[in-house]
Amino acid sequence: MAMPEPPVIEGFTPSARLQKEGFRTKFSRKFKENPFVPIGCLATAGALTYGLIAFKQGKTRQSQMLMRTRIAAQGFTVAAIMFGVVLAATKSQSRPT
Repeated sequence: MAMPEPPVIEGFTPSARLQKEGFRTKFSRKFKENPFVPIGCLATAGALTYGLIAFKQGKTRQSQMLMRTRIAAQGFTVAAIMFGVVLAATKSQSRPT
C-alpha cells in the first residue's frame, strides 16, 4: 500500500524527512535539538524515586527535600520545553518561504 501524500497546508512546508524513524534515531535527534528536556525528565524521575524511597524508610525531612527538588526539576523541564518551542518558532519564521 502506497503512503498517501501529506495534506497541503498554506504557509507550511513538510520536512523532507518522511520515512519512518526508529526510537533511537528520533531520541538522538531530539536530544541534539534540545538536550535539557531529557535531562530535566531524568532529574525529575530521579528525585521522585529517591524521595519515595526516603519516605518509605521514614526519612521525612529528606523525603520533603527531594519532593521540593522534584518540583524544581519539573519547572526546569517545562522551561526547557517552552524554550524549545520558542526556538523552533523563531527558526521557522526566519526561514525564507
